[in-house]
Amino acid sequence: MFTLNDGRHLPSIGFGTYPLRGQDGVGAIVTALDAGYRVLDTAVNYENERELGEALRRSVVPREDVWITTKIPGRAHEHSRAVAAVEESLRALGVDHVDLVLVHWPNPSEGRYVEAFDALVHCRERGLTRSVGVSNFTASHLDEVIAATGVTPAVNQIEVHPLFPQAEMVASNAQRGILTQGWSPLGKGAPQYDSPAVLEPAERLGATPAQVILAWHLGRGVMPLPKSATPSRQRENLAAQDLELLPKELTAITALGRPDGRLFDGDPLTHEER
Repeated sequence: MFTLNDGRHLPSIGFGTYPLRGQDGVGAIVTALDAGYRVLDTAVNYENERELGEALRRSVVPREDVWITTKIPGRAHEHSRAVAAVEESLRALGVDHVDLVLVHWPNPSEGRYVEAFDALVHCRERGLTRSVGVSNFTASHLDEVIAATGVTPAVNQIEVHPLFPQAEMVASNAQRGILTQGWSPLGKGAPQYDSPAVLEPAERLGATPAQVILAWHLGRGVMPLPKSATPSRQRENLAAQDLELLPKELTAITALGRPDGRLFDGDPLTHEER
């Protein structure tokens, strides 16, 4: 369980929904809820908010027990557009509020990320969202929005996995009282499942390599958001919250990081999202 700087609590592991779409996507989200996930992460640009909403209606899990996160896109950074994007997300999801809205990318060439975050604060005041945060923000981006709005984001969701551990950014978030959420926490096309740093604790704990990597995130104070459409893997991933790595194991996995470890050209200083 994590406690946010606004006093709200959320479970240790969330469920990433990109790129789950269509009826197969709905089914995968329903099975994730059945497995015990209570945090569902989506975004306008994932184009699956309607599927998530349908999964909620199909599931026996009450809406009030589910934490829904969405993200506004780069094209919606102007204040009125940001508010409209949140309102449209609520319509797509079929809910009267979400639990967390993030600015998806800072889009530095436009320089309107402060305006976008301020709009989310306005949405929180209207009751459209319970918490507000950001995604893919650097330390300087964070300081700008905090200074301008007087509000510290509850969350900064960033790329984190063994090849790109982001130790400095994770520490920067923690210093500001911001929870780090990790997207692509297993490393997608480059998982380190065959690395001794992962295999050794997996053998010691009787766990899968994926579970070890998720436990590594938790051991560093990072909330991972794994995605799987396979029910058995969904359950395995969620069970990682019961594992605890030794300090030397955490250090060994972090040491797998490398300068070119990003999964794609997603540098927040240059990446632009529509």
